[in-house]
Formats: sequence, C-alpha cells, structure tokens
Amino acid sequence: MKSQNAFFTILLAFMAAAVTAAATAGGPTITLNNGLQMPLVGLGTWKSEPGEVKAAVKAAVKSGYRHIDCAAIYGNEKEVGDALEELFAEGVVTRDELWITSKLWNDFHRTDDVPRACSTTLNDLKLDYLDLYLIHWPVVTGCTGDELTPTIEETWRAMEELQASGKARSIGVSNWSAKKLSAMGKYAKIFPSVNQVELHPVHRQDSLLAACAELGTHVTAYSPLGSPDSAEIIKHEGATVMKHPVVTGVADAVEKSPAQVLIRWAVQRGTSVVPKSVTPSRIEANFDVFDWELSEVQMAELSAIEPLSQVRMLHGIFWLNPEGPYRTLEDLWDENAESCKED
Repeated sequence: MKSQNAFFTILLAFMAAAVTAAATAGGPTITLNNGLQMPLVGLGTWKSEPGEVKAAVKAAVKSGYRHIDCAAIYGNEKEVGDALEELFAEGVVTRDELWITSKLWNDFHRTDDVPRACSTTLNDLKLDYLDLYLIHWPVVTGCTGDELTPTIEETWRAMEELQASGKARSIGVSNWSAKKLSAMGKYAKIFPSVNQVELHPVHRQDSLLAACAELGTHVTAYSPLGSPDSAEIIKHEGATVMKHPVVTGVADAVEKSPAQVLIRWAVQRGTSVVPKSVTPSRIEANFDVFDWELSEVQMAELSAIEPLSQVRMLHGIFWLNPEGPYRTLEDLWDENAESCKED
C-alpha cells in the first residue's frame, strides 16, 4: 500500500508540473496531447437556469475566465451564445482568447447525427468552431442488447471527422472509465485529449487519473464541489463534500472558502476544473485560486478521505436498463458498485 501511495504521489507531482503558469487573463493552462493549451479553471453551466447563464458567462469572462464549459443537454447554449456575442461586440475578449467546450448528447451518436448535433451547438453558441467537443456519456438513447448501437467506434470516427473539418479543434470524452478509454486505442486515429469526469475529495478516482495520465488523456473535474444543488434532481447527498470536516478544517486554516479549497485541490492535482455558479461574487471567488497553495499536509488530508466516504454523486443509475448494455453500475463504470451512491 505504501508503494502504491508513493506512486500516486509521484504521478500527481508529475501531472502538476505539466501545468504551465500564465500571467495573463485565464490563469494557468494545461497542454493537451494535441499541443493546444486549455485554461485550467472554467465556468460550468450545468443547471444554470434560463435568464441566469448569460449574466454568469459575462461576469466570468470579465473576472478573468477564458474557459466556458457547455453542453447541448443543458438547454442553455443559445443564452451562452448571446453572452459570447455581446462580449465580442464590447471588445472584452476575442474568439481566439476563449476556450469553449461542448458535448454530444446520447441520441446523436450515429455517423450522420454527430456533425448535425455539432452544427446545432455552433449555431446556438454563435461560433464557427469549438475548442473541445466531448461525447457526453458512453450511452446511446434507447439502446437494447448486449452492445452499444451505434458503437463507440462509429461515433468516434465521426468525431475525428469533425476535428479534421475544423469544427472542433480537440475531441474527447466524458464519464469514461479507464477500461472504455483504453479500448479506444484499437481504432482511434486521434486519441481523446480530455476525459471529463466527476472528481472531488469524496470521489478522487485515483486509479482513473493514473490510467488517463498513462494514456496521455487530460482529466477535467466536473462537480468539483459535490454538486450540492443537484441533490434533489438526482437524489444524492451532495452537500457532504462542501461540509466535510476535513474540507472545512482546511478552509479555516487557509482563510478561504470550502469551494476555493476544493478548486485549488483539483488544480494542484494537475486536473482542470469547471465549477458552476451564477452568483457574481462566487464566480469571482472561484477564480481566485492561483496566488496561494495548499500545503503538502493539507493536500494529503484532502486526498485521504476514505474508505467508505468515497462516493460518486452522479451515480448514473438513470442509464441502467435490464434489456440494455448497462444493466448494473459495474457495467456502466467498470468498477465496484460500492463506489456509486444509490439512494
């Protein structure tokens, strides 16, 4: 166990060293496997209500953010597009100064559907290209049988065509296990540059992080605060992350908020992170994580919340189908179901 812990310590130190400090707006960046640099901290837009996300995006960019994380299924990309259009018109930023991510939803995995879905997203965002386009889930709407139809290979080839066309500068995946990611090596001409997954001290995914590093795929942390505002939607105890005594204890010690501690922890691990907020003061505070550090002891404390505390908040139970390829949580995540929260 000691040797395994030492391995993870060395690995995380190596990953953190790959982060390039940036003195300009946008903060530090990470260099992806295609050579492009992505800002480490972005604004998440999941669950941002209509009428709120436009102001949130504008507030974020004016606070220094240069990375906005979107998805078609969030239902607010048109409003994000309105915000971007106004920011460009006002001269706050230019298009090439921003990193915009979006995601392909589960009912658009067929070869012909992938470019159509991307075009819809681009039209809604009022953009000519995305910096990163992710397959949102390894799930196909309504699929039955033992295998995904269409296959991930079919979907990925269409994603590669998008990158070749220039509509997406980078392509990747979201909610992928190490097993599913590794399997793509058999056919991928362009290997995923990013795997966006749930990550926080209560669900660290150390093994997945190590596997992605070995495969050359960067990891972005979503729900880094435990997604407390989605507890009722997907039935989980999200507030436990923000209120965990280790998190609040470290926050008191460094005189920062629990949210800032969780974001800083993610950055020091070498991952990028996309916290969501629509409150200007919190948006600004969530970006104030670059001119201070957590000590080695504090990082170790946050990285030692276990064993029973290690819980996935976005459990994925809603994708299980007794007639489909994912009949159990083990099928979906390729791991022991005890690490998934079932309320």
